[in-house]
Amino acid sequence: MIFTRFLILSVTATTIIMGACNKSNEPTSDSTSNDDGNTSATTTAAADVLSGVTTAGDVATFKIAVDKSALSETVTVDAADEDYIENATFDRTIYITYSTGGDAVVTGDDNATTAVSGNHVTVNNTTDEIVRYVLSGTTTNGNFKLYSARKQSIELNGAHITNPTGAAINNQSKKRTFIVVTDGSDNSLTDGTSYTDVVDGEDMKACLFSEGQLVFSGKGTLSIDANCKAGVRSDDYVRFMPGSNVYVDASSGNAIRGNDAVIITGGVINAIVSGTADKGISSDGYVQVDGGRTTVLTTGGYELDEEDNDYTACAGVKADGEIVINGGEMLLSSTGIGGKGLNCDGTITINGGTVRVITTGQKKESGTYSVSPKGIKADGDITFNGGKVIVRCSGGEGSEGIESKGIITIDGGIIESYCYDDAINSAGNLTISGGAVYAHATGNDGIDANKNLYFSGGVTVAEGAGGAECGIDAAEGYTCYINGGTVIACGGNMQEVNSSSKQASVTCSTSNGLKIGLVSGTQAILHYVTPSSSASALMISSPSLKSGSSYTLRSGSTASGGTSFYSLTTGCTLSGGSQSADVTASIAVSGSMGGGGFGPGGGRPW
Repeated sequence: MIFTRFLILSVTATTIIMGACNKSNEPTSDSTSNDDGNTSATTTAAADVLSGVTTAGDVATFKIAVDKSALSETVTVDAADEDYIENATFDRTIYITYSTGGDAVVTGDDNATTAVSGNHVTVNNTTDEIVRYVLSGTTTNGNFKLYSARKQSIELNGAHITNPTGAAINNQSKKRTFIVVTDGSDNSLTDGTSYTDVVDGEDMKACLFSEGQLVFSGKGTLSIDANCKAGVRSDDYVRFMPGSNVYVDASSGNAIRGNDAVIITGGVINAIVSGTADKGISSDGYVQVDGGRTTVLTTGGYELDEEDNDYTACAGVKADGEIVINGGEMLLSSTGIGGKGLNCDGTITINGGTVRVITTGQKKESGTYSVSPKGIKADGDITFNGGKVIVRCSGGEGSEGIESKGIITIDGGIIESYCYDDAINSAGNLTISGGAVYAHATGNDGIDANKNLYFSGGVTVAEGAGGAECGIDAAEGYTCYINGGTVIACGGNMQEVNSSSKQASVTCSTSNGLKIGLVSGTQAILHYVTPSSSASALMISSPSLKSGSSYTLRSGSTASGGTSFYSLTTGCTLSGGSQSADVTASIAVSGSMGGGGFGPGGGRPW
């Protein structure tokens, strides 16, 4: 039967011509999430998986901007957690009031632990008292410096402190220090463009520096203008509790750095970072996000890291150990060359919350040195168990959305990646067993594994570029196994599917912007609209398909009802369109160059 205007060239799942995405030398295992053992097929319907998807489909257009508005957060005090100030008891309160017209005034210091020189205040607490220091007033030439062998609280209650020769707050105590921003108050800290009042043998690494743990709480606002080094830094860890609201503008250092960890339990964090290769949030240990809203904008360039003997660039969040996101919002934007969103030398695990990343920088390569922009990048494994991740990388070659030098495992959550280069890329195996995944690449593969690809559940829509690029792509010598889930793969080429897989697929050559309904008898299985460019080869796999059975592809159809996830609609009814062709489902899929240059108005019409 011949139809006009639209073109599908090949409709038989078993007679596709081998092309560049064919993977030979298949491994000895059959259908696993690693290199040995079996994974059973899932029977979860796509409509059930997508019922929890609330995305507006804005991966190509969303924006990120500073937002200082407070969150409505409930503080649930853990009685066993000493980081909650509610669990602390103080022996004394000392009030320090700064002045623009005279010396700072100290009250409540019966033990004479405080020394004042103008508006430079130094505390040396050698007593056994746990002290609460309340800072208020304004100075353009002052600071607060603390020595103490006990834990303490520094409360900012309308304090505006500028130190032109060093840190605004310099805490030399190695004990836990609470930074409490008084409810309803507005506060600011500013350091100098150079640090000239450094004491030999002491560190002073930030506008707000601490040798020990820093724990932020309170419902006021704190603005930090860091001009020489970091905005906030602890040689131990930094933690933000619900209600805190901190804004950091760092022009020559990281915004927030905790040597051991940065923990975001809640609160609002905004960071602007403009220094070369500087980071918004940084730790030699781990970064953990459990709540709150964190926004980081980095704009700096790249530099040579002599220790790593390679270029390094900015990042919204950088950890040497691991990054774990359990909740909250993480909003990251990087515009510099090679800039990244989440960057970890170890592993990244996302269990919940929302992560949005934009990178616009380009790749820089010179001799043996190179740096590339990445939305989410880990030298170790990346695991998605839940939450929502949205990534856009538009800087051209090297701009990959999600990249792991290990393996990528997607067990749940919503992952959306829109990039020039690979939208999702793993150096090892890549496994999708749950969740909803949208991967769109304008210049490379949608999903690219440098070993095997495994699908056993969830919903995947993967769209690659034209030519030799694929929607899904496994490396030479490896292959793809589909054992469950709904998988849509569209691009210029087609990845083969191993014959030992457990779920059938149908394939066809197609054209750009084509509305396609997949029908079993009178029952619609799904509806899909091919990309507006580079749509040549299409593969559809669904738990509804049975190997050897015949199905109908209907072009130009309209979907009604159901649940949509970008260009895919499930649980819908179909109307209109033409009966395109009957297709036979098959377990094995061969590689294909798709439809080549044929399309609407040219070549052989339907």
